[in-house]
Amino acid sequence: MTIYPVIDVPFEHRHQCWFCAEPSNRWLDYQAQAYTPHPSLAVPCCNECLQLAKKHPSTSIWDCQLAVKDALMTIYQKDLAIGINWTEEELQQTEFADDCKIFGGFKKSAWFMYQVAKQRINTRGWSIVIAGIPFDDNGFLNGFEFDDVHYRSVQQAILHYSKTWSLDANFVEQIVNIVGRNQFSYALRIARINLSVSKERKLQVLQQLQQPD
Repeated sequence: MTIYPVIDVPFEHRHQCWFCAEPSNRWLDYQAQAYTPHPSLAVPCCNECLQLAKKHPSTSIWDCQLAVKDALMTIYQKDLAIGINWTEEELQQTEFADDCKIFGGFKKSAWFMYQVAKQRINTRGWSIVIAGIPFDDNGFLNGFEFDDVHYRSVQQAILHYSKTWSLDANFVEQIVNIVGRNQFSYALRIARINLSVSKERKLQVLQQLQQPD
């Protein structure tokens, strides 16, 4: 049962996950923050995308979508690599015996798994409309640019800077979720200032950021 308004679902997408187009049996309740360019809402999703989305709420449902895509690419990296290393015809013409327990199964299922993984990654979801009112993505789906570098998503930028400066990526993401992607530089400064503090102190910092001036 959802607690937020459900987005309008086009007839052709009924029973589909908004993130990856796989059959949906769950709902993601997305809670809008102060800087989110849309209200709180609920989107249909599969169980895997639901779990990934909960880990990366981000600053909008669109940034959340891109973060889910990044996570799926990591999870299905080996399946996606099949399309890089093979063609469907090459797999069919391999000398792997069909009754071989290891390579026979690979020959039969590899291309199908690649196609499933590719489709899930490439799915962009339909436009966000609630009770007939459309919401513009405001360029969120174009990625994220910071310091003259273009990233697929703000999550990707968070991971990059966290690795570069040995920051707590989860802490940085939580800060960005509060202050918004437009204040990414500010979020990084806050994270660097509190680089070696305790978990309790980080929680205090997050609580202070959430309090209005």
